[in-house]
Amino acid sequence: MADGTHEPDDLEGGKMPLLDHLMELRQRLVVSFSAFILCFFVGYWAAEPIFTFLVQPLADITAGQEGRRMIYTALHEAFFTYIKVGFFFAACVSFPIVSLQIWKFIAPGLYKHERRAAIPFMVATPILFTMGAAMVYYIVVPLAWQFFLGFEHPGGNGDLPLVLEPKVDQYLSLVMRLIFAFGVAFELPVLIVLLAKVGIVSVEGLRAKRKYAIVIAFVAAAILTPPDVISQVMLAVPIIVLYEISILCARLIEKKREEAQAPEGP
Repeated sequence: MADGTHEPDDLEGGKMPLLDHLMELRQRLVVSFSAFILCFFVGYWAAEPIFTFLVQPLADITAGQEGRRMIYTALHEAFFTYIKVGFFFAACVSFPIVSLQIWKFIAPGLYKHERRAAIPFMVATPILFTMGAAMVYYIVVPLAWQFFLGFEHPGGNGDLPLVLEPKVDQYLSLVMRLIFAFGVAFELPVLIVLLAKVGIVSVEGLRAKRKYAIVIAFVAAAILTPPDVISQVMLAVPIIVLYEISILCARLIEKKREEAQAPEGP
């Protein structure tokens, strides 16, 4: 329309009564919950190979060293560790399904141009999270474990040996925290670009707050990662790089908005 309003047929569907909205919401929640529970049972059934996969970086570093083992000191610790593995597997595997159900619930209330604009963010979210998780597993964890193993000493001359014997529960909790920390940190461009798209943040504001963003990145890395410099720097530096990438993306969005708002020529 000439006044900038949207035509009714721009929507995917017409108006829906409140009861129908609630029924639709219930259906999406049931599908999401069912997918999560199914993935949980699959993850619990395959908990041992999954945990073996998560422990593999430590096993590679200590390969060939006799007496290496992992321990649990409570009767129920190994059982609850497998429960955590199941929840971890379910959260990762069912995330695309849950995201799809959320999208199907909100998409009918969006205009066509809004749906087209949201699809790239839906695609980028799991990709960036996977990139962060892969960086943890293949780069950060081996370096961090090598750093911690450096505190061992064989003893002698009346000194007791200092040997690492990690507990299964603590090991899993640390790896899960690292994976989620890096995965969420890699979502920074999606968040900032969304805020720039709706006009909440601007390129000038992001550039002016750059020094605060650097400080916040190192503070967040110190809180979310183990107390070693290697893992903290390896989380803070990607956050800063992603922040700079977000500024470039926000600049492109503002440039497109300025071109769209520019008066047409004769």
